[in-house]
Amino acid sequence: MSNMRLAIAGAGGRMGRTLTRIVHETEGCEVAGGTEPKGSGLVGQDMGTLAGIGALDITITENPLELALKIDGIIDFTVPHATVELSEICAQARIVHIIGTTGFTETDEKAIAAAARHARIVKSGNMSLGVNLLAKLVKQVSAALDEDFDIEILEMHHKHKVDAPSGTALLLGQAAAQGRNIDLKDRAVMSREGHTGERKSGDIGFATLRGGSVVGDHDVIFAGPDEQIKLSHHAQSRDIFANGAVKAALWANNQKPGLYNMIDVLGIE
Repeated sequence: MSNMRLAIAGAGGRMGRTLTRIVHETEGCEVAGGTEPKGSGLVGQDMGTLAGIGALDITITENPLELALKIDGIIDFTVPHATVELSEICAQARIVHIIGTTGFTETDEKAIAAAARHARIVKSGNMSLGVNLLAKLVKQVSAALDEDFDIEILEMHHKHKVDAPSGTALLLGQAAAQGRNIDLKDRAVMSREGHTGERKSGDIGFATLRGGSVVGDHDVIFAGPDEQIKLSHHAQSRDIFANGAVKAALWANNQKPGLYNMIDVLGIE
């Protein structure tokens, strides 16, 4: 059986270079191309050289549509507008699209869902095995505890991250809301400042920290009368996200068109 040919969107960035290395090292797939925006100084450069694994004789392109016709899938940790455009291209080419991008609007979400009628899309706020297991636990604990236990989600990332709260924090918040059978949009509190009054029972609070080179730290706190339960995940390397994304791509290659998540990939629902 031939290897799955995978391209990396944003191949010149930190995550893109990590993905290039992980795809190259993973059995069953191979690096087949990469993209960067038009005008980028990285267009035309060798992906292997950029990733520090030696020349692969595969250069970065600024034409994702042309590339999509030659590959089996794209792994994408870029920015929302670029991801939406790529989802449409993947739908046209009937290929796999792995989405680790965060910060989407409701309109973006609808566009990606529409593309999934023809593409095989796996989309998650976090691709790591540990985080998705954590989300499962958060849902179970949330379902087991009543509103006497307040839920607060604390996250910290490196200073270059541009969206807040993180996609992972929102994923964990959604899991907590599902456990209590409520709509996160109705109960989320994204910030507090000034005289806010007492905390409303049943709300799910978010706190965001940014600084240094932190890959990603997340804590879900269930604060009840006289006791607290804390569920945590601390990422030590971007490799965990890349490994999860490649696992998702190999899994999606054997699926029908549709919109999936990492719970589907891991089979832990």
